[in-house]
Amino acid sequence: MVFASSPEPPQRLVRARGADDPWLAALPALARRMLDRWELTGERLVVPGGRAALVVLARRADGTPVALKLCADGPAAEAEAAALERWAGLGAVRLLASAPEEGALLLERLHGEVSLRSLPEPKATLEAVSAVRRLWVDPGGGAFATVAEHTAAEAASMLAQAPPAVRAVVDETLAVRDELLADPPSAVLLHGDFRQGAVLSSGADAASGADRPPWLAVGPEPLAGEPAFDLARLARDRLHDLVASAGAPAAARRRVVKLADSLDVDRERLRGWTRYRAVESGVRHLLAGSRDDGELLLEFAGWL
Repeated sequence: MVFASSPEPPQRLVRARGADDPWLAALPALARRMLDRWELTGERLVVPGGRAALVVLARRADGTPVALKLCADGPAAEAEAAALERWAGLGAVRLLASAPEEGALLLERLHGEVSLRSLPEPKATLEAVSAVRRLWVDPGGGAFATVAEHTAAEAASMLAQAPPAVRAVVDETLAVRDELLADPPSAVLLHGDFRQGAVLSSGADAASGADRPPWLAVGPEPLAGEPAFDLARLARDRLHDLVASAGAPAAARRRVVKLADSLDVDRERLRGWTRYRAVESGVRHLLAGSRDDGELLLEFAGWL
């Protein structure tokens, strides 16, 4: 048995999926099945958790702590497993086993309560740059969707659903996307959702002599494409703090330049992708009813 009783899924997951989602209803049985399959003892759920997966902290028969991730989207689980295998524990959490047909991944357990967001901003940015650099490896032959494919679906959605008030901004942003995709740099394997909150402490440090980096990425939504696309999500991290600071527009532009220069990425390409990703996310928030967050993201995009 997984737990003394079947736990309730975290409310963040329920709100994101909808209370009547059949996958949610099947989760207790799926968790029991996978914990039995890999001979694990469940300890507790990660709360508040994510919006597309349930993570169960567990232990193997020998006492090794692990994390069981159950994804709502099978293809997403398969892509994540492929990326983690490619990284082989260098820069990202180590994959121990997978059952993509069940949407299940067995991962090494990191210190989930300690992400880069726990560090002061300058230190967090420095560590994030170091972490993301390790992820940009050869993506291999066709295993991952490309940035062009991924953003084509987003572009179609924005064109079909964007509120009239932001249609001009959407049109301008999609024109920027077209320019960026016309002559892209060589593709690498991207995390896809790289941000400070997706980089967790491994517990390793230089003094311990451990061979693992101290910070490892989790939760990839892997794509094949140019590094600027990954950095574009990082560029708007801690947005509410940025907005509350003096001279926020100028600070946002300086952040883009600093990130680009620290990783030898073209400044204008990073600026373009940062604007695109902020507008796309802003429109999604507006459509979901999160007006304040949506307007904040669109304001940020305007600063660039």
